[in-house]
Amino acid sequence: QVHLVESGGGLVQTGGSLRLSCAASGSIFSRVALGWYRQAPGKQREWVATIARSGTTGYADSVKGRFTISRDNTKNTVYLQMNNLKPGDTAVYYCNAVPVQLDWGQGTQVTVSS
Repeated sequence: QVHLVESGGGLVQTGGSLRLSCAASGSIFSRVALGWYRQAPGKQREWVATIARSGTTGYADSVKGRFTISRDNTKNTVYLQMNNLKPGDTAVYYCNAVPVQLDWGQGTQVTVSS
């Protein structure tokens, strides 16, 4: 069973930056496309970004140009660099495969103050 552990969240002001990390037990990360997702209070979980095995990336329109997803298969880790954060980015952030096929981790809270 693969366990996902997200970290790097915190409280930042509008315009600030954070770098999230997601580490997985096992070697599955190198074999699948990976993604970041987020869930804001009272809303459904939504897709944020994807990185394919080839390194090709894709982003939701709401974060395009501000967020960057990357991966290190040697460390079974996927990252999300978040710049120019806005209050609307406040959410719990999760990683998973794309499409989702792993048990969700606990997520990491990102709070952006105005």
